[in-house]
Amino acid sequence: MIQPVILEKLAELPESLQTEVLHYIEFLIEKQAKNLSQEKPTKRGGLGIWKNKIWISDDFDEPLEGK
Repeated sequence: MIQPVILEKLAELPESLQTEVLHYIEFLIEKQAKNLSQEKPTKRGGLGIWKNKIWISDDFDEPLEGK
């Protein structure tokens, strides 16, 4: 596990730097919570998704020439 190593290294730091580490950990926790709350399922298209993106000729339904 990485936790014992982190605690060992943290104990080597002076108290002022331990406070900075604590603040950074709190920042990371808030950042992670924010990212999780912003994740939304990908919305799939519905009716009208291709509106104004494709074009069909006015004579689309007319019979083809030569037949």
